Amino acid sequence: MGYRFYQNNYLRESFLFYPLIALIATSLASCSYSAKATRRYLQAAREQSPFDAIVVPGVPFENGNWDYIMKGRVYWSKYLYEQGFTRNIIYSGSAVYSPYYEGKIMALYAEALGIPEEHIFSEIKAEHSTENAYYGFKMARQLGFEKVALASDPFQSKLLRRYIKRKVDKEMAVIPMVVDTMKAIQPQMLDPQIPYEEAFKPDFISIKQRDSWWKRMRGTIRGNLDTTAYSTNY
Repeated sequence: MGYRFYQNNYLRESFLFYPLIALIATSLASCSYSAKATRRYLQAAREQSPFDAIVVPGVPFENGNWDYIMKGRVYWSKYLYEQGFTRNIIYSGSAVYSPYYEGKIMALYAEALGIPEEHIFSEIKAEHSTENAYYGFKMARQLGFEKVALASDPFQSKLLRRYIKRKVDKEMAVIPMVVDTMKAIQPQMLDPQIPYEEAFKPDFISIKQRDSWWKRMRGTIRGNLDTTAYSTNY
């Protein structure tokens, strides 16, 4: 709850330019990349680009519309695609807290915003951010993509960077969102309608009902990984 609350509010303030953004950014600096750091990572990504694919972690889809976090992540991925940082995008996320596959929902939004369908992929197994990184990378490899990066907001990017280097792949880059860039494109942002029923999971059971608090916490920290998923060994 705490992480999601702070993350949501940080992005909300960033997009709407409330005066409190400076205070929020300062107080949360320890768990998020600074503006200077995000620009540095973006420059490093530019020097390594183009990536074959970026992995974008999912966000629950509730009340028939995307929230600030999902909107921010999708628009960040759109920016990276249009600026030539990546050739493809993998949106990762199962139906975790709501009966909609997060990866499919985000893919529908991306397509509605003009990203070509043939460059959009959905990974629908991940239930935690660690799993987004792990399964997203494994799916990329299965698809034949070699050069892969994770692209997300500054909070999640910082939280996942060490995990990625230790548990996923040392060469997997991280491209945290640059808030100044998001401010610049905010006036052109749209809220397109999508056929979200296409992402509905009929047999959905919330993770809160399926897993204990401890299992969910363990998954958040290190992932409840299926190491055989997206295997390239046939």
